[in-house]
Amino acid sequence: MPEFSSHPSGTFCWPELATTDQKGAVAFYCALLGWDVVESPIGPNETYSMFNIKGKSVGAAASMRAEERQHGVPAHWNSYIAVANADDAVKKAQALSGKILSPAFDVMDVGRMAVLQDPTGATFCVWQAGRHFGAALLREPGALGWTELATRDTKAAEKFYTSLFGWTAKTGTDAGMEYTEFSNQGASQAGMMPMMPQMGNAPPYWMPYFEVADCDAAVAKAKELGGRIYVTATDIPKVGRFAVLADHQGATFAVIKMARA
Repeated sequence: MPEFSSHPSGTFCWPELATTDQKGAVAFYCALLGWDVVESPIGPNETYSMFNIKGKSVGAAASMRAEERQHGVPAHWNSYIAVANADDAVKKAQALSGKILSPAFDVMDVGRMAVLQDPTGATFCVWQAGRHFGAALLREPGALGWTELATRDTKAAEKFYTSLFGWTAKTGTDAGMEYTEFSNQGASQAGMMPMMPQMGNAPPYWMPYFEVADCDAAVAKAKELGGRIYVTATDIPKVGRFAVLADHQGATFAVIKMARA
């Protein structure tokens, strides 16, 4: 079981759901992925729902901020990337033509973060660990196993992320589709693909993949729980079997059964 007590800079370290129905979302994901939840107060009438498996943290959910709702932002998963210094990451992202949606700020003594947008329009967060370093469990059923960028300008995105985080990129073509694999300090951890025409005017986005023991069973369970099926269970040769889903509020994510030896 891959357990962690810290994450190297440049690692996807924390998936966080921003939702319009926190109670309903917690029930959905706990039933789908077998998560337990611990509610932590973060204000007079707010809580931060910490998801865990056997006491090991794997992600969280919180109610969407009022300003996001006012701008019509839909429910979504935020992807956090570990950095040594959030302020330095913000400056570097800006120099690389990234957009600063929220400058670096302290989250009490838990850590320091910022919300950024790459030059192609995809949003992500950077996280400088304080008391909280991120997920204690990765790449196991119920935990984050992969994170994937869909964008209309893969060249610009590759230049931005490899420059910002020191990632290496390897691009290939499979079944006529281009796919880029990002590695951080030698460890493969994320991918990138060009957005398809059928995605319409949807903005570029990062999407988390949660590992499951049975992809088909997860799809059936998601449907039973009121979720949407965007891509039904599909095999990726030598990789695994995956599906793209959305919860009852429309937040998109993927599940995958990895084909590990």
